[in-house]
Amino acid sequence: MPWLCLIFAGLFEIGWPLGFKLADTYPRYFYHSIILAVASMALSGYLLYLAQKSIPIGTAYVIWTGIGAVGTVILGICFFGDSSSLLRLLFVSLILIGVVGLKCVH
Repeated sequence: MPWLCLIFAGLFEIGWPLGFKLADTYPRYFYHSIILAVASMALSGYLLYLAQKSIPIGTAYVIWTGIGAVGTVILGICFFGDSSSLLRLLFVSLILIGVVGLKCVH
């Protein structure tokens, strides 16, 4: 259960930068997007809190931010026209390798 909380915490970690980007991209939905961002922050933080009760905080934090970072990069590439250069993808894959590595040695 703690690992499931941590995975969902990481997924909600993607929601707050997405909400900010949507607020900037679609000013008509500014308040809806900010509410999405704030709700995502709150849920992400709470789920991280639950997960770190059983998972070492250093491991939990790196996995949480890794899921958020990699997920946000993927969203940016797929939906907002962010660069998908080879070097950028290489460095994102290094983050992913680090996250998986920490899970494997836990």
